[in-house]
Order: sequence, then structure tokens, then C-alpha cells
Amino acid sequence: MSSAEAAHDELKEALAAAGVRLPSLSVDVVSYAGWASPALIELGCCNVATARALAAALRSGAGEGEG
Repeated sequence: MSSAEAAHDELKEALAAAGVRLPSLSVDVVSYAGWASPALIELGCCNVATARALAAALRSGAGEGEG
């Protein structure tokens, strides 16, 4: 498994744990096949409800490292 695939899986699992599913989440095929730069993770499109759920998850996790 490549580091890009591992990163994709890690992000997908973390999002799922926060109750968020990005339906278009994938490894970007063009950058994955390239030699010059590291592969990119494509977050893709999501609906308004998913965008709000992602924003809420980010806000709730923003204070985890404080204190």
C-alpha cells in the first residue's frame, strides 16, 4: 500500500469517526501516477449537510490540543 493510499484510508476512518462521509474522497490518479510530486488526496464534492457536518467536526476537534 502506498503512503497516499494509507493517508486516504486514515482520513476516511477519521472522518467516519466524526460522522462525516465525503462521497468523492479518493487518491488523485494523475498525481499518483506522476514522478515529480507527491500524490494528492482528492476531497471532491459534498452536499451542504456534509459540509456543515465537516465544519462542526473541525470546530469540535480544534480544542483537543489545548489545555
